[in-house]
Amino acid sequence: MQTKSLCPECKRVIDATVYEENGQVLLKKTCPEHGTFSDVYWSDAALYRKFAQFQHDGTGVANPMTGRDKGCPYDCGLCPEHKTTTVLSLIDVTNRCNQRCPVCFANAAATGYVYEPTVEQIREMLEMLIREQPVRNWAIQFSGGEPTVRDDLPELIRMARDLNFIQVMIATNGLRLAHSVEYCRELREAGLHTVYLQFDGMTPEPYFQIRGFNALPVKMRVIENCRKAGIKSITLVPTLMKGVNDDQIGDIIRFASQNLDVVKGVNMQPVSFAGRIDQEDREKWRITIPGALKCIEEQTGGEITVDDFYPVPFVVPISNFGEVKKGEPQVKFTMHPHCGAGTYVYVEDGHFIPITRFIDVEGLLEYLGEVARTHDHKTINKLHVTAGIVSHIAQFIDAKKAPESVDVKKLLINALTKGTEDVIKQFHRKTLFLGMMHFQDLYNIDLERVQRCGIHYATPDGHVISFCSYNNVHREIVERKFSVPLEEWERVHAGR
Repeated sequence: MQTKSLCPECKRVIDATVYEENGQVLLKKTCPEHGTFSDVYWSDAALYRKFAQFQHDGTGVANPMTGRDKGCPYDCGLCPEHKTTTVLSLIDVTNRCNQRCPVCFANAAATGYVYEPTVEQIREMLEMLIREQPVRNWAIQFSGGEPTVRDDLPELIRMARDLNFIQVMIATNGLRLAHSVEYCRELREAGLHTVYLQFDGMTPEPYFQIRGFNALPVKMRVIENCRKAGIKSITLVPTLMKGVNDDQIGDIIRFASQNLDVVKGVNMQPVSFAGRIDQEDREKWRITIPGALKCIEEQTGGEITVDDFYPVPFVVPISNFGEVKKGEPQVKFTMHPHCGAGTYVYVEDGHFIPITRFIDVEGLLEYLGEVARTHDHKTINKLHVTAGIVSHIAQFIDAKKAPESVDVKKLLINALTKGTEDVIKQFHRKTLFLGMMHFQDLYNIDLERVQRCGIHYATPDGHVISFCSYNNVHREIVERKFSVPLEEWERVHAGR
């Protein structure tokens, strides 16, 4: 397959080939000035083909912020060519950080300048996100740098809550949360929903290599402090590196399952290499989604298998169904099928029961898609039609194989037919989400994936930029435009 990529040296757009070899899918590209580069795109060709079946085309936004000029990724955004609306937005509230991680791509100490948008700039970015059409953005994550180094973070969270974002998150290393229960409580009272917690393993060793020190005790204190403060949604976020912590994925999942009162998910991120790195080191540390899924299967004794996971756009028929039922546009997860994967598991008596064990998920979503195609808002909400849909949905559930602790049939039917926030929360309370998102670097970037991205950065100059495009191309440009030299910032803020 032919696609477009970037030269890792000069970042010009170049042709690339995605091809199969020895059971793997590889990406190869040649820059006329800097030579040929190759990398593993997906380590399992059969799984690559399976995931590709679930691709869905989105329509992007109806009110793009930029036009067509230089082409992808330099027209970001969002430009008229972009195919997915903003599913999750990110705002970097600072590039300052209280850690110095070797794998990081955002660090004031390394760049020599401070990027820290004002409260008013952040408000303008939030308002831009809610103006997106045909559906506004509902989920925001404040990130950095380390967002908690800003003392006004509670104010920013409160602002997002007042603008009716239904999911407000922070991406954090947890150092400040570990220090104070009161601070955790302040964030919760401001409107924080989820702590997206950097979490790389269950022993000190991965932290030494990835973070430069043993951060495991910090992570444990964060979880305990959040529990005391009443924060009930933590997502553990391991950066996965082959040979560093890929042998601990199962232990991380088990730990999450033992703390379900506050830990609601594990969202793994196979490492994306910041800056230049040679072929030997890439091969040593590179892990792709299939490799990580196989680790999960092996390390859970087959209780969770590769086949329990589906690509992100697999769930698009649920959005189509909801759109017809509610009579208004819904957020659609039309990301590229090779960007991420996920599943839900129940935990019972110390064992994992993926929902695929008792729900025919492929049959169910095929049915919901068909209902959405054959009904409109008026007909789908007639009593006899609703009753027929409920009856049909039940056929996809094998209650005998479901966990004894929950009425799965009732919960699923309520979630699909009522769709209320309380019902959805009840479903999430009973399950552990396992997700994976492989963000791209300059060596494996595929611009076809960039055009389907649903995770977007908002910037102070009125742009919304896809994640991989921002971190590989636009971050430095944006930050330099809205930054001050580190020395100047320190002088102005001395003694505060």
